[in-house]
Amino acid sequence: MIATLIVGGVGIFVGIFLGIASLKFKVEVNEKEEAVLGCLPGNNCGGCGYPGCSGLAAAIAKGEAPVNACVVGGEPVGQQIAAIMGVEAGESVRKVAFVACAGDCGKTKVDYEYSGVEDCRMLAFVPNGGPKSCNYGCLGYGACVDVCPFDAIHVIQGVAKVDPEACKACGKCVDVCPKHLISLIPYDTPYMVACANKDKGPETMKKCEVGCIGCQLCVKQCQSDAVTVTDFNATIDPEKCVGCGACFEKCPKKAIVKRM
Repeated sequence: MIATLIVGGVGIFVGIFLGIASLKFKVEVNEKEEAVLGCLPGNNCGGCGYPGCSGLAAAIAKGEAPVNACVVGGEPVGQQIAAIMGVEAGESVRKVAFVACAGDCGKTKVDYEYSGVEDCRMLAFVPNGGPKSCNYGCLGYGACVDVCPFDAIHVIQGVAKVDPEACKACGKCVDVCPKHLISLIPYDTPYMVACANKDKGPETMKKCEVGCIGCQLCVKQCQSDAVTVTDFNATIDPEKCVGCGACFEKCPKKAIVKRM
């Protein structure tokens, strides 16, 4: 009887103590933050710039991040969160990753046969930054593939290619590429320059069949001033491009490619 009373008394004491402690140390829950978190996809990709979906939800609830900041959820999720926060979602532009290189195994030359760690980031420590003659081209060892959480990028014939339908523009591939060839562009961009080479034309032609030679033909054909050439490399401004295709048709090296 005594033992039973002692055990029962201890149980009651512990229960009361825990009840008081739970009230005293209770963490206040922001209902809007919880609601926003419930709308987010839960990928925790970090593409929004915050540490996972919970970090973004907290920032949105505090008014520190826009309601359409989730690149994975896109406009539909932005609209849901806007309704929770009682604000307008605003216009959001869908983006995808683009690899500025078309120099695959059949179009670019190699200086030597590489045998070592197959990681693009390690190629910075080998002669000329990799076996390809073009020092600006895709190395093709898939560091971008390894970090993509959506299986949206693959190496085909020695060059990384992005599946625009699978890409969520999280930016992980952009950050990991040691050649800085990957960028985020608007999903509906009609034409892109698939080359980042900055060598002079004659030098480029020795190394790659589809490298930009800075010939300026694309600039002369463009009626909307969307194309510029800097350091022997063309760039198309997606904000100015009207999609006429004149630059694409006249490019002698086919360095300009159509929408993915």
